[in-house]
Amino acid sequence: MTMFAPRDQQLDPYAFYAERRRTSPIVYDPTQDAWAVYRYDDVKAVLMDFAHFTSEMPRFRSAEGFRESLISTDPPRHRQLRGLVSKAFTPQAISRMAPRIEAVARELLDALEPQHGFDLVEDFAHPLPVVIIAEMLGVPASDRPLYKQWADSLLSGDFETALTEGPAAERRRGVMAEMDAYFRRAIAQRRLDPKDDLISHLLEAELEGERLAEESVLSFCTLLLLAGHVTTVNLITNGMLCLLENPDAQATLLRQPELMPQAIEEMLRYRSPAQWMVRTATEDMLLAGERIRTGQLVFAFIGSANRDEAVFAESERFDVTRHPNPHISFGHGVHFCLGAPLARLEGAIALRLLLDRLPSLHLDLEPGEQLRPLENSLLHGVARLPLRSRPRVAS
Repeated sequence: MTMFAPRDQQLDPYAFYAERRRTSPIVYDPTQDAWAVYRYDDVKAVLMDFAHFTSEMPRFRSAEGFRESLISTDPPRHRQLRGLVSKAFTPQAISRMAPRIEAVARELLDALEPQHGFDLVEDFAHPLPVVIIAEMLGVPASDRPLYKQWADSLLSGDFETALTEGPAAERRRGVMAEMDAYFRRAIAQRRLDPKDDLISHLLEAELEGERLAEESVLSFCTLLLLAGHVTTVNLITNGMLCLLENPDAQATLLRQPELMPQAIEEMLRYRSPAQWMVRTATEDMLLAGERIRTGQLVFAFIGSANRDEAVFAESERFDVTRHPNPHISFGHGVHFCLGAPLARLEGAIALRLLLDRLPSLHLDLEPGEQLRPLENSLLHGVARLPLRSRPRVAS
């Protein structure tokens, strides 16, 4: 039994998830020797218990290009690595970035011609977080087309082909080599001329009395550049899609803009930017009555957990006033997303300005055209979101 929703349901997999929660809350997929869990409590348990469900992915450690990173280690190593960059992502540090995020968002909106149509992904949702994370790293924001090309290449295709042999693996190795060369040049420049940026701080950081090896700095750079913008792109895009699908919710936000933080949480729940996280069983065990063997993969479907009717009243309804909202879109436990405060802030600023500046946004699809999902079962979003609006004159 396959664990993923059919491709024609990728933009709306929630009926598939609901059926699984009712009839098959934990499923074995023999094609990948892996399990999938769909109910909230089981998903949360898998993500919380790193002793039994490790992030270290031993099955792929021998793959060419595999590197130790925040997402592939568990405590105590994970705690050490996380400590090296955590100061840059504290709520206090992120709040100081709000004026810059707003300035970049306004610049991007100023460049639009909304009455002629634009693509929210290409023209706004992607460049905003890329500019911010590039500035944090200290690499040129003007290289953002290159960063998008890397992300699209590395995050396209299915999980099962990503690290196996064949064209997908060859493409991945080529992209990684290109990124490595790029960041090695940036690292060399910072060794000669340190700046107040993350690359310089990583080079100066010590872990257990030793400086980080260049391979570890490369791993951080790659992870921060990719993970630092992909989730936010999908949050902004999915958030706008939620509002277009629910005009009453959009009207509520226009009347009560102070509800935007709650709306962001509901957008994260309703259309989770990442649909699953994967772990490896460290020993034979029972989970929800099923026997899992050592070394088998376990996919925790957060996209399903966030619609679990046992936890969320009227779980299929988009409600910008929902409270409480214990979604797990940023994970749970020690691997809770380090960049969650940044993603939330960028999403709130972006969507507030979009609604303020362009209150009459609507889909601008060609006759017969349909929204196209991202080519990745992990990421939930659309490849492009064509919009049109009558602009509001800026005050």
